[in-house]
Amino acid sequence: MNATLTAVVLSLFSAAAYAAAAVAQERLAARHPGTGLLRLLGNGAWWCSVGLNAAAAVLHVVALRYGPLTVVQPLGALTLVAAVPMGARVAGRRVRAAEWRGTALTLAGLAAILVTASGPAPEDVLSMPEAVAVAGATAALIGLLARRGARPGLRHATASGFASGVASALTQTVTVAATDRSGPLLSVQVIGVALLVAAFATAGLLLSQTAYRDGLGAPLAMVTLANPVAAAVIGLALLGERLQGGAAGVLLALAGAGIAGRGVVLLSRAAPEPAAAEDEDHPVAAVLALRPETASPEPALLPRPAPGPEHLTPL
Repeated sequence: MNATLTAVVLSLFSAAAYAAAAVAQERLAARHPGTGLLRLLGNGAWWCSVGLNAAAAVLHVVALRYGPLTVVQPLGALTLVAAVPMGARVAGRRVRAAEWRGTALTLAGLAAILVTASGPAPEDVLSMPEAVAVAGATAALIGLLARRGARPGLRHATASGFASGVASALTQTVTVAATDRSGPLLSVQVIGVALLVAAFATAGLLLSQTAYRDGLGAPLAMVTLANPVAAAVIGLALLGERLQGGAAGVLLALAGAGIAGRGVVLLSRAAPEPAAAEDEDHPVAAVLALRPETASPEPALLPRPAPGPEHLTPL
């Protein structure tokens, strides 16, 4: 098996693991909508999703060892393709036509963005002041998006995507700096940036857990869209990367952003509320709907006391 094929296979397994983790988080969020961090730490299902995310991340890093970014990074968008039908299967329903259209548009837009923004892996890395500045700006943006208000699902999903994208960009700095033989393996830069990576990776995971309370399709699409956008901004602004194709590449990237945005809108309109979908499809829920607290029985079905002597009509 050649190196490129190895990278493709590893990327496919990584996307499947990310999708399974997203579905697990969405189901956990639907069943326990008000669960705090401490209760999540004691939940085995949540740790299972953490393990799936970690496995997917390791597979992605190994794939980058064998293949270029132009091959590996676009394949990460397959997470959305796998997660939408996987989530529908777990919920016991069929994927709606609007969900398929939203998924297709989102992937098409992402492909255009990633093709124009991707290229050879840069040799430049973020300095420690640059890494701290990026971390501070991202933390402020996440705080703004995570505030209370309308549509918390999409806002938290956007914040999660930004956190994960910044974590990926910082991971590149750690990897390049750690493998550079001109300096020590565990320098101050490597250790400091590695701590920032851990913080943003954890923030991305917790934010996505909150985002999936409103369903899976639209939040996952927004995470998948915001992630490469955040990484591209850092690459273009600080690492000397350029969009491929000049002016035509810029137009293609803008068109891709518009197409992907349309896909997210379709997914946000098509995805059912997780609790409602579960109640409608689950046979036990239909039986529980007849409980006295939720349904009033017909008076004719109530047992009546037997008539006593006082109710007898005299002859």
